[in-house]
Amino acid sequence: MSSLKLHGRRRLFFDLPNLRFSLQNASPFSSATAATVSPRKGQNFTVSVAYLVESLGFTTKLADSISKKVSFNKDNIDSVLNLFRTHGFTDSHISNIITVYPQVLIIADSLAPKLEFLKSRGASASELTEVLSKVPKILGSRRDKALSRYYDFAKEIVQADKSSTFKKLHPSSLLPQGSQQENKIRNISVLRELGVPQKLLFSLLTSHVQFVCGKDKFEESLNKVLEMGFDPTTTTLRFVDALRILYALSDTTMKARVEVYNRLGFTVVDVWTIFKKWPTFLSYSDKNIADSVKTFLEIGFSRDEFVMIVKRFPQCLGYSAEMVKKKAEFLVKEMNWPLKTVVSNPSVLGRSMEKRIVPRCNVIKCLMSKGLIRSEQLPSIHSVLICTDQAFLSKYVMKHDDDKQLVAEMMAIFTRGRVK
Repeated sequence: MSSLKLHGRRRLFFDLPNLRFSLQNASPFSSATAATVSPRKGQNFTVSVAYLVESLGFTTKLADSISKKVSFNKDNIDSVLNLFRTHGFTDSHISNIITVYPQVLIIADSLAPKLEFLKSRGASASELTEVLSKVPKILGSRRDKALSRYYDFAKEIVQADKSSTFKKLHPSSLLPQGSQQENKIRNISVLRELGVPQKLLFSLLTSHVQFVCGKDKFEESLNKVLEMGFDPTTTTLRFVDALRILYALSDTTMKARVEVYNRLGFTVVDVWTIFKKWPTFLSYSDKNIADSVKTFLEIGFSRDEFVMIVKRFPQCLGYSAEMVKKKAEFLVKEMNWPLKTVVSNPSVLGRSMEKRIVPRCNVIKCLMSKGLIRSEQLPSIHSVLICTDQAFLSKYVMKHDDDKQLVAEMMAIFTRGRVK
């Protein structure tokens, strides 16, 4: 990939509103996946979840989440724990492996041969535990060649990040030239050189995402993302989202999407400014956009207010109509904040009703009922819902610390029913 300009030193001649690129099909990385089995029901299921909590110290919530992804029982857990422990893995390593890749609980029979195979190739116990605890999905590889290939590359990334001297990574010479595996490793090497964090590189290595399997299209899309100013080191997730979307959308789809936003009142500059803020903005379908417009208009916002809300908080386009209406209705009808305050502070639509909006508003209503806040002096929506918990409590609760009973009452209201 010698032609790739990693830091935007080459001027790229393309018109942002009319980006030209074609959709390229790429087969998924199938060798690093394992089938997910629906969880078992009944007493055995409950016992298995409890045993996972007991054996590895998982929270009940985490154990239950894992149980919804794969079916396992006490024997599965014991088998996996014993196997990993005999190969030098600590409980911390094992916990991370099961959390990230719970499928190990249903491929226990194939784990031993894979671990022995890696050891036979010279992997030490410390190397095995470090690499596999960071990227356990490698254990889903079905063939020795695939296992070797992805293990070696993951090990290179770990060692490169630990070394004080920059080390350039290269695709394995054993990979067929032009293969999707070679493309994936080469592309991830480029992303590593650009400073994309190790954790995300591992995620991409074992993922099904199309853009890391491409070649010319990957280079083209990456150059465009860099030219647009996305920084892979400081805005990593936005950088990857932008790369994924520019890779996936055809020229026709992109032009049509921009035209839809134009008709709603967004300028071309608006569209690309919002894209840089929230790349997923361009992935919403015409139906998603139309439904979102309908929702906001039904609530009582004007089209201009809708445009302003999206400019300030584009994430709201992905919210369900039910969620947006429920939150807007609560803020306006329950708290008497004017609808225009949501236009000024649209990020409140992204706050949790259970964790933030309801508890904090109940505290404010408590203070109002006691005459400590007059209705005509209702605090701003920003000061109530946008600040941190600590700032909120300091401003509205702890200022009354001379009245211990009142503070206790408000703290009970603040914490009641909150989902942690």
